[in-house]
Amino acid sequence: MKEREDMVRFQVENRGVKNPDVLRAMRKVPRHKFLPENLIGQAYCDYPLPVGYGQTISQPYIVALMTELLAPQPQHRILEVGTGSGYQAAVLAEIVREVYTVEIIEPLFLEAGRRLKPYKNIHCRLFDGGNGWPEEAPFDGIVTTAAAAAIPEALVSQLKTGGRMVIPVGGANEVQILYVVEKTEEGAKITPNIPVRFVPMTGLLRNV
Repeated sequence: MKEREDMVRFQVENRGVKNPDVLRAMRKVPRHKFLPENLIGQAYCDYPLPVGYGQTISQPYIVALMTELLAPQPQHRILEVGTGSGYQAAVLAEIVREVYTVEIIEPLFLEAGRRLKPYKNIHCRLFDGGNGWPEEAPFDGIVTTAAAAAIPEALVSQLKTGGRMVIPVGGANEVQILYVVEKTEEGAKITPNIPVRFVPMTGLLRNV
């Protein structure tokens, strides 16, 4: 599809995303299938879009960047906090072995579950993402798709040693920063990446 190819070439590759698995996944996943019908015509545009209940589907570049920062590998098991539309989970599912995704808003959870049904390696749960998914931990990577007030220890504790978490941190009305958290034997190495703007996380992660 030309629109999707142009999205990857001009919005993603041209901004420095180089991981070939990420680029392949972005080319393959039909973003328009993860949007409300009235927004399908904007599916490959360079901005986030509302998906209902105060939530958004992220700008394509941000999805690609966050995925690349996770350093995903084929054998990995990844936790996503905030299923939303399901698009980020679908991109990850094209790269890694298993994706575990949690959503606190029931209508979004149900709609995303229908969209993600073809992906047999995605596991969805209606749950407060601030708790992670303890029964399936530890994970090789964790990505959160809305901004937390601070980096949550509960999620760091569910990372494998050597694993990474990519998370936007900050309030709705302040500059948010995208952080990469690498879990080491000594603790957590926290590296800021770029300023971002995400909707605030609901549930536990709003006030951690």
